[in-house]
This record gives sequence, structure tokens and C-alpha cells, in this order.
Amino acid sequence: MRAKEKAKPLDGNAPPLEGLSDYARDARLGALAPYSRFKVGAALLTVDGEIITGCNIESATYGLTLCAERVAVFKAASEGFRKFSAIAVVAGSRKVTTPCGACRQILWEQCGDIWVHLTNLGGHKKTMRLSALLPEPFDKSFL
Repeated sequence: MRAKEKAKPLDGNAPPLEGLSDYARDARLGALAPYSRFKVGAALLTVDGEIITGCNIESATYGLTLCAERVAVFKAASEGFRKFSAIAVVAGSRKVTTPCGACRQILWEQCGDIWVHLTNLGGHKKTMRLSALLPEPFDKSFL
């Protein structure tokens, strides 16, 4: 599994979202989902081109389960990364799966208005800014 590698941007502004999905797809293979069998992989792209991956990890007490997106964000933060440009999320659902509310909140607080590239195993894709998924977010400006 590719835990942390450099990505090659398509141009000066656009992150390599198609290639980023490949990392998320690989990360999905490491998912621990014995209860739901719903495996998800995520690949978080730093502004410097580093890729940090994550997969969902379930607990028998579902509330302690961590989604792939939060695993990637927490792993990146623990490795000292603070600035991000995109995240790719791959799930084995019929349609593309968006991040849950908790993941949207963590992504907003830790990553800002990044690009979110969603893909399923059948090749369906959707790309948007995080602000489209989390309009009017709650953040430190309210504290």
C-alpha cells in the first residue's frame, strides 16, 4: 500500500484528482469493516504533493468506528502536514459516496475548502469543493 508518496500535478493549479483516486482505491483494500462490509479508502493530497491515505476501521460499538477520511486527516496531522488541496474517496457502492457529516466537519476544520473527488468501483465520479458539501460550516470563527 502506498502510504505517503509524491503526486505530479496536472498543471500549476489543478490537483491530480484522477491519479489520487488510485491511491484511495489501494487504501480501501486495507479497510477493517467486518460488520458493515462497506470498505472505503481515502487519499489526502497536501499542497506540496504528498499523498496520505486512510481506510475505514470499524468497532463493534459502531460509535468508535473511524471513517477513511478522518483516518487520512488524523494520520496526516500526526505526520506534521497542515495544508491540503484535495481528497479522493473510493467506496464500493452503486453510486458515489460522499463523506459523512463528521468527516465533512473534520475536513473543513483541518483542510479548508479543498477539492473532494468521489469515485465508486464502477467508475462513476463526482468532483466538488468541500464548501458544496458543507455550506455554512461551523468553525473556529464562531468561538
